Amino acid sequence: MATLNVGDKAPDFSGLNQNGEQVSLSGFKGKKLILYFYPKDNTPGCTAESCNLNDNYQMWLSKGYEVVGVSPDKVASHKKFADKFQFGFNLIADTETEILQAYGVWGEKSMYGKKYMGVLRTTFVIEDGIILEIFDKVDTKNHTDQIIKALDIK
Repeated sequence: MATLNVGDKAPDFSGLNQNGEQVSLSGFKGKKLILYFYPKDNTPGCTAESCNLNDNYQMWLSKGYEVVGVSPDKVASHKKFADKFQFGFNLIADTETEILQAYGVWGEKSMYGKKYMGVLRTTFVIEDGIILEIFDKVDTKNHTDQIIKALDIK
């Protein structure tokens, strides 16, 4: 599993969004990208995080950022999730966990003493293919503020 650091080249990725359209890292050349990995559509933490980013989506666009979410859910699940909350950005279905593994965010988790493999909630801020910031302790309800403070965005 990859261990990525600030300053590293971001792994290229390509996957289908909630509308069945191909989305790739190369499609964001010249833009800054907030790439967030989350465990599951329509769960409390993931909904809070996604809605927080979506509530601030126009602000992100105005500052030159694009937002993309990735989880192992299927395209149909992403479609329902995106439609329900009217997300303006892409959600990529990574059912084979290839993108998750490339970014080092597919790992062992534990719940009620039981170990299993799952998504380690993480956000990467990428510009021109280079990782500017990594958030591995995501404040789901205030993720936009967390990113703004860390990057000193005015």
